Amino acid sequence: MENLSLQYKIASESCEFQQIYSLNYQTFVEEIPQHEGNPERKLIDKFHDENTYVIAKDEGEVVGMIAVRAKRPFSLDLKLGNINEYLPTGAVPCEIRLLSVKQPYRSTRVFYQLCERLVSYCLEKGYTMALISGTVRQLKLYKRIGFQPFADLVGEEGANFQPMYLTRESFENSTKAFQRLMIRKTEKSVPLSFLPGPVPLHGTVEEAFKREPDSHRSSVFINEMAEVRRSLCEITNANHAKVAVGTGTLSNDMVAAQLKSLYGSGLILANGEFGYRLIDHANRFDLYFHTFQKDWNEAISLGEVESCLKENKNIKWLWTVHCETSTGYLYDLDGLLSLCKRYGVELCVDACSSVGTIPVNFKEVYFATTVSGKGLGSYPGLAIVFHRDEIQPSTSIPRYLDVGMYEVNGSIPFTHSSNMVRALKEALHFLDYEMHEKLAQRVRCVLTQGGFQILGDENYSPGVITIALEREQCSRQFGDVLKDKGILLSYESDYLVKRNWVQVALMGKQNDRKVLKAMKILNKEYQSNVDSRVVK
Repeated sequence: MENLSLQYKIASESCEFQQIYSLNYQTFVEEIPQHEGNPERKLIDKFHDENTYVIAKDEGEVVGMIAVRAKRPFSLDLKLGNINEYLPTGAVPCEIRLLSVKQPYRSTRVFYQLCERLVSYCLEKGYTMALISGTVRQLKLYKRIGFQPFADLVGEEGANFQPMYLTRESFENSTKAFQRLMIRKTEKSVPLSFLPGPVPLHGTVEEAFKREPDSHRSSVFINEMAEVRRSLCEITNANHAKVAVGTGTLSNDMVAAQLKSLYGSGLILANGEFGYRLIDHANRFDLYFHTFQKDWNEAISLGEVESCLKENKNIKWLWTVHCETSTGYLYDLDGLLSLCKRYGVELCVDACSSVGTIPVNFKEVYFATTVSGKGLGSYPGLAIVFHRDEIQPSTSIPRYLDVGMYEVNGSIPFTHSSNMVRALKEALHFLDYEMHEKLAQRVRCVLTQGGFQILGDENYSPGVITIALEREQCSRQFGDVLKDKGILLSYESDYLVKRNWVQVALMGKQNDRKVLKAMKILNKEYQSNVDSRVVK
């Protein structure tokens, strides 16, 4: 658990001291059997009145502490005799005691940050050396911080301690090595992400993004942009592709701006969050349109769409999502295109969650949109618009939304990001539809066997698997528990919280073995919740 919002301070409040007593008991009675237990489960140190406590707090919770005191004799004086015999001449020592970090915060930067705050305090007080009785369980870590052992072990069997000291110089010398250690630990503890964005990335994508940026007017960048656009067209069988700096919202606004120039009215399909967002896009551009709306996750059939087209002869464009990200529902894109051709209607598609996840064919689609940071497996930040016909600039459209301006300027009418374009270029090499499909089927099978209720079937998107939890189990609480276990589900969007849903998004780089192991953890957590309700 890496929490950058932790606060490090000198304990001063009554509630902080009460938590210190509890943490002291947990560590030195229950974990390290150094003291006898008591019913209150609190342990007040015998030198409490002389101690200064450096603590780490996560919001109101004390999650780590170190006590420091300078009054002699030290506890090591009592165990070793006069410790001056072991120390350099002229040393001004203080004693560190009661080092404790709660289990979820171990193997993070908490220990290091406590020591850093401690060194600052010691320098303020004029101490040149900090002494500690280091538990033998953590000697390797102490040494990496800069602690140096002296004298023989003290304590009793099962609670042995190594006398050690830390100087400013040894701490500073160890800092770089310790930071490298923490980087390695952080890499090993990177959570498994099942978010629909940002998605897990291949190493080559990350490396491409880290390279020095190029000017958006340089020949290098112009060539890379052209290559990315060609690749995007090959992947989708589209005639044209434009890349802008922005999100899926921007790409859909660009389409809405183009639709304003079409005569006649439109039709927008909606049976989930993002279908209804298309309606909002159209309203903001004051487009004239009909809607065909259903409850979330309720299928919209081709027959129903055709009936609507028959009844409204003035409909000239149809706008729909391809994959409804809020549920995983997939519209029949080929069927809709066939209908649109039959009735002389232009088809526009929000394909933000389907491009890169499932095969698509935009050859005859009027407009389609996607983004860099979902199925394409790159960083978020690039909005992509596909279009069938060549488009000329229009002075009636805001410059940033004018697809025609991108057309005549090679998709670089304004400042662009070479880092994001280069990363996307690398990501396009890793698309594997068959792998996604097979993995999604296995995930659905594992979760279904675990007792979960999953929306839809194998005809839904392999990139978004939506789980409807029972009313007795809170989706936010379930997601929080899994997050603490290093598994990131999609569950914090308002529309998911409202329906008590969580989602497993299989986008970007995924490791089959790790994914299936994570799904088993979901099953175990779900079953433990069911069992607890049965017991009650």
